[in-house]
Amino acid sequence: MSNSPSNGGNVYVAYQNNSYLFGGNAPYVEEMYEKYLENPGSVPDNWRGYFDALQHVPAGDGSDARDVPHQPVINAFAERAKQGGTKVVVAAGADSDLGRKRVAVQQLIAAYRNVGSRWADLDPLKRTERDNIPELDPAFYGFSDADFETVFNTSNTFFGKEVMSLRDLLNALRETYCASVGAEYMYISDQTQKRWWQEKLEAIRSKPAFNAEKKKAILDRLTAAEGLERFLHTKYVGQKRFSLEGGESFIAAMDEVIQQAGAQGVQEIVIGMAHRGRLNVLVNILGKMPKDLFAEFDHTAPEDLPAGDVKYHQGFSSDVTTPGGPVHLSLAFNPSHLEIVNPVVEGSVRARMDRRGDPLGKQVLPVLVHGDAAFAGQGVNQETLALAATRGYTTGGTVHLIINNQIGFTTSDPRDLRSTLYCTDIVKGVEAPVLHVNGDDPEAVVLATQLALEYRMTFRKDVVLDIICFRKLGHNEQDTPSLTQPLMYKKISAHPGTRKLYADKLAAQGLGETLGDDMAKAYRAALDAGRHTVDPVLTNFKSKYAVDWSPFLGKKWTDAGDTAIPMAEWKRLAGRLTTIPESVSPHQLVKKVYADRAAMGRGDIPVDWGMGEHMAFASLVASGFPVRLSGEDCGRGTFTHRHAVIHDQNREKWDTGTYTPLQNVADNQAPFVVIDSILSEEAVLGFEYGYASNDPNTLVIWEAQFGDFANGAQVVIDQFIASGEVKWGRVNGITLMLPHGYEGQGPEHSSARLERFMQLAADTNMQIVQPTTASQIFHILRRQVIRNLRKPLVIFTPKSLLRNKDATSPLSEFTKGSFQTVIPESNADVVKNADKVKRLICCSGKVYYDLVKKRDERGDDDVAILRVEQLYPFPHKVFGAEVKKYPNATDIVWCQDEPQNQGAWFFVQHYIHENMLDGQKLGYAGRAASASPAVGYAHLHQEQQKTLIEAAFSKLKGFILTK
Repeated sequence: MSNSPSNGGNVYVAYQNNSYLFGGNAPYVEEMYEKYLENPGSVPDNWRGYFDALQHVPAGDGSDARDVPHQPVINAFAERAKQGGTKVVVAAGADSDLGRKRVAVQQLIAAYRNVGSRWADLDPLKRTERDNIPELDPAFYGFSDADFETVFNTSNTFFGKEVMSLRDLLNALRETYCASVGAEYMYISDQTQKRWWQEKLEAIRSKPAFNAEKKKAILDRLTAAEGLERFLHTKYVGQKRFSLEGGESFIAAMDEVIQQAGAQGVQEIVIGMAHRGRLNVLVNILGKMPKDLFAEFDHTAPEDLPAGDVKYHQGFSSDVTTPGGPVHLSLAFNPSHLEIVNPVVEGSVRARMDRRGDPLGKQVLPVLVHGDAAFAGQGVNQETLALAATRGYTTGGTVHLIINNQIGFTTSDPRDLRSTLYCTDIVKGVEAPVLHVNGDDPEAVVLATQLALEYRMTFRKDVVLDIICFRKLGHNEQDTPSLTQPLMYKKISAHPGTRKLYADKLAAQGLGETLGDDMAKAYRAALDAGRHTVDPVLTNFKSKYAVDWSPFLGKKWTDAGDTAIPMAEWKRLAGRLTTIPESVSPHQLVKKVYADRAAMGRGDIPVDWGMGEHMAFASLVASGFPVRLSGEDCGRGTFTHRHAVIHDQNREKWDTGTYTPLQNVADNQAPFVVIDSILSEEAVLGFEYGYASNDPNTLVIWEAQFGDFANGAQVVIDQFIASGEVKWGRVNGITLMLPHGYEGQGPEHSSARLERFMQLAADTNMQIVQPTTASQIFHILRRQVIRNLRKPLVIFTPKSLLRNKDATSPLSEFTKGSFQTVIPESNADVVKNADKVKRLICCSGKVYYDLVKKRDERGDDDVAILRVEQLYPFPHKVFGAEVKKYPNATDIVWCQDEPQNQGAWFFVQHYIHENMLDGQKLGYAGRAASASPAVGYAHLHQEQQKTLIEAAFSKLKGFILTK
């Protein structure tokens, strides 16, 4: 058999593609084949050609024996049956034994490919004996020492020989799969990818063949990695830096990723990593000036942010040279929440891909660096991996590098560390191959890096490099690891260091006795001078795809934005938006929705929420602003109000038959992308934050299925959305749409936890709104991109109001006006007789409509109702002006659906008090404080709702604040 996995299969495919070889023609073909086997010249030339090719298909035992006529065999069995049945006759002697051994050899090859990594020499500390893996022992298959010189067919391997002795084959398998590289790839479904790995590994037996210059370059990176850590350790004693010592080969791997990626056409690399080794990456990979890092240790660096962050959370970007040209490097800012940066990086990469028109990720590469304990333990990794192959989130494959120091904080006992054999086992779910490699073999690390990157660039899939090393110091530099790991740290204290081992190896190879020491001295001199340690770093290079953020800096939330659109443009867009091609047959319910929207577009009926949204999106993409909307069910909308994607009811294939009107509203429009996400909050929101962080001109929206589920992404909200700007100076225009409303659906389907966002609101870090009409959602969505303020926008969207006629808006509110932070009293009689008003009820959200209904029932003409549509930043000027319109109001009541310890009450009471008139009293009307956001009993919900609405009109009770 040839080395190619497809040689025999091609003949089969050729026959399969000719239907006359199957079905009813089979007896005829069999008869023709019998004649061919007896005498090839007795059949027509075309049949002889087919049958000749068939003879090259290998026999089942791997031999090259030709087929024999079938009919004599059939006749012999028939005759034996007539004589009293048949008996199984086992071939005797050497032939039978050889056949069994041939099969056993194939099983042995498969075993090394499948589990050879479990016997690989991977641990630099050699803390334990290598596992006993029976299936890797030839004796397991019945071989003895006498068989070692027996020659077997090995044409299904890539060792370069058609046949090999058992001894040579075993040596080749062990060199390939059980030395410094342990490969896992046999769980991949695609045969092409499996054979790719077999060829790449077996052809070189997993051994690099680097020249002297390459080896010196590797030593140079090891020297840089160790040199920086030791310099910091002696100069800044006891200061936290999360040292890389023990894992220096990682720097050689990172350098190789960048250089090889550049050579293969990559122009941007986005890196995400936690704190271990981060300072080393900043200086020795991205080229941060050592003097700037030292200034952070010395506390002399500029402190120009409201909060700032510690040095090992800082991001950085630079441009470096590679064999393929300049490559832009970005190290993402990251909190201490280890792996949470991963989806953020993926989103940033996707934005860069979209901007470049690079759907396959040929020009942009995500690189994620993990710790072994965090990779296995943090759930966001599983969520992020689940995004990898989906249409809305794929980034063309990620290179994962694991700094596997075999300890998680203080835990190294395998009985406690994890429940899987490897920390990488999670990636088997997405069939990402894994290369485990001994960190004390830097050449193997670099070789594995080259293979990993080549795989990613070839197949556009995730790949993992697991660098097994150790942690020379404690979790941080103030830690004493021997307190809990005495045995491990005895081994570590006796280890001379990876750089020293490799320098000695190169010296033994004749590359220079003082080579290692000379490099160390040169590096120390560069540090002492505060010079670049990466050469060359490009200082004046700027890519045409770079984003200019300057127009979005230093803006105020009060800046105006012209969000109304002309009537002619409204009608033009509405016409395009509501025209469905005749080739598409929508569901009758959807057809009715679009017929109503057409009437709204003409001004025949008021505009509802779904149309308000659609027109906001349509007007933006028509003006050149892309829109990206993602979340669970967001194409249809959780409450079936959106229908952004129309599904052809007559489609015949599962992957065709959809039509998206918003992608067809204007010639040369900007993209509109709507994505039904996987069932994830944390990774998807992190991804969208990352996307928005790299594209200020796109309206990026994440919509929760219910706002209640947003707390599944609380880490992203806390660490990035709320505080990213004050910690890192990163502005971001991400929009969150969180369905919120108390309608008796229970504790997990009522509250988007407004109070949590209000608690996070400070330093003008975000916008929190709760719009109550169709025109309000239209204007707020447009405002988010039309004005140049880039702050996260959190919209508490309604549920019942989506179809409430009171929440619709006349066409004039879209062609004039803007988003109203406070909506004044809308009852003309109350406004006209403002002097009669004794009570001012302030509220936000759906409860407004309940209050208006109750006031009408009571016939009160001395109560005015204000809607606060923007809760943060609080619109003091507008709100204060409304309060002054009612000089005789003695009471102000804040009314809300939420329990007293939730919702906006504890936060807005101070804002309201600031704008009250002297002598006015402020009270609360709402649910009592509760541990649960809402009750689950329908009758109790109704009773609470009735009580809180009545309380808004009753005598003030409980806490009363007087101005």
